[in-house]
Amino acid sequence: MKKILLVLGFALLMVQLKAQVWSTSAGKVSFFSATPVEDIKAMNNHVLSALNSKGEVVVIITNTQFEFENKLMQEHFNEKYIESEKYPQSSFKGKINEAIDYTKDGEHNVTVTGKLNIHGVEQERTISGKVIIKNGTIQLISEFKVKNADHKIEIPKLVVAKIAEAIEVKVDCLLLPKK
Repeated sequence: MKKILLVLGFALLMVQLKAQVWSTSAGKVSFFSATPVEDIKAMNNHVLSALNSKGEVVVIITNTQFEFENKLMQEHFNEKYIESEKYPQSSFKGKINEAIDYTKDGEHNVTVTGKLNIHGVEQERTISGKVIIKNGTIQLISEFKVKNADHKIEIPKLVVAKIAEAIEVKVDCLLLPKK
């Protein structure tokens, strides 16, 4: 309920700014950690995201909604690494750097500059991605890496060989127009 209120609040703010808004509560974020010892992957299909016609974008992730193939990995992720009880959400809030006409179908390579907040640590980032506009919907796609150390995520020496220093993150959000 809290996350729905956040997206609705963001959408209302955008309407007040007289900007067209697109949003979803069913975006997808996955991550992958590859090492010679073990691969770890997880998927979250309940990501909140919104974009307005001024290019302002927000993505909000509830950390406990990541699903792993191995439930023990999921438990360790939430309790020991991301500390979901203390840091329940991760987020990105930024602005697309390129000018886009959101009323015309097309595919645009973009960069988005903003603040990535993971594990309670906010970091300024410029992330590359793609904006695909088709029949009034907007798809946001991105792939980037996040270093554990940049967000003070401590990996115990006992398992350091099993978890990559930089985690590959993929974002895919199909946004629908809000009236």
